[in-house]
Amino acid sequence: MSIEKLIRELVKKHGSPLMLISQETLKRQFGLFRRHLSNIEPYYAIKANPHPDIIKIFIKLGCGFDVASANEMKQVLSLGAKPEKIIFANTIKSAKDIEEAHKNNVNLMTFDNEAELYKIAKHAPGTEVLLRIKVPNVGSTVELSLKFGADPSQAIFLLGKAKSLRLYPKGVCFHVGSQCLNVENYIQALEISSMIFSEARKVGINLTMLDIGGGFPIRHFDRDEHVMLKQMAKHIRKKMKRLFPKETIFIAEPGRFFAGPAGTLVTQVVGRSYRNDRNYYYLNDGVYADFSGIIFDHCKYEYKTLRRGQRFLSALAGPTCDSLDTISLSEDLPELEVGNIVYVRNIGAYSCASAVPNFNGFPPAKILMV
Repeated sequence: MSIEKLIRELVKKHGSPLMLISQETLKRQFGLFRRHLSNIEPYYAIKANPHPDIIKIFIKLGCGFDVASANEMKQVLSLGAKPEKIIFANTIKSAKDIEEAHKNNVNLMTFDNEAELYKIAKHAPGTEVLLRIKVPNVGSTVELSLKFGADPSQAIFLLGKAKSLRLYPKGVCFHVGSQCLNVENYIQALEISSMIFSEARKVGINLTMLDIGGGFPIRHFDRDEHVMLKQMAKHIRKKMKRLFPKETIFIAEPGRFFAGPAGTLVTQVVGRSYRNDRNYYYLNDGVYADFSGIIFDHCKYEYKTLRRGQRFLSALAGPTCDSLDTISLSEDLPELEVGNIVYVRNIGAYSCASAVPNFNGFPPAKILMV
């Protein structure tokens, strides 16, 4: 069935807005990752989209999980994930959340500062820890090294401190930035990590795990021609083989790469006007709901309609009474009427997950697994 026919049928049955999550696409993205990076164990970053049915699919596929809070941890555990398949990958954790992880036998955590080590040692003694280092984020849509990551020059001191506190310094982790289009970020990060592995060995710390984070890019537009995982993976695999001991365990934290392509958001026009020399269309979803990625993820989307015909300069806005709720001011769209459908593909990550529940009384889209 074509996507347009499916959209028509589902809107007729359920109304709108709808967030359609393709189960086959989730499985396909997992398969692509395992094919091109077969030496790396994926840990799905559930912050991208924590819908229970998505998590259940990845549990069945044998995937691990990256959680950032005790609530995320409890969710994946309640759905059947094993504690040993979970990494608590937030470098700043509350004492209460650390205790919760320890109680649930989640024994792998990240850190990037000395104070965090004291917390972990007190509330989760004996935990395995990965040092998150700061690495280049050039060319990534969201730069994450601004907030996270220890300076590599501090790595040996921090790993030694972990050992002295009777924690187990297991390895290093990094993140090259979200929606990374620059493979050099990975290459440089691997080189920096390799040097830390080597220096750690010299002081009696044997590191065995490297977490290369996420950042693997997806297409948001049909016409996107930027680098994709297949091209990046070739360089990453080659560098890993050359730089790290054969017994090194490699893991990663894909979020957008798994969930993004699986999502299609379906909205309808609830109002229209002509202002600022263009058609204005008001949709029943906006930036406070499933278009939240525009604000929080710096995302740009491709807007499609079921209408055909001459296109005109158009603006799209959400339904709330806040002018911030503007989706786009410059789209080429056919003339639309109230009730017409506007939909967006590749919007399964950082959309419904970061939506503000019921702002102005407008609920986020109903999520349907298809």
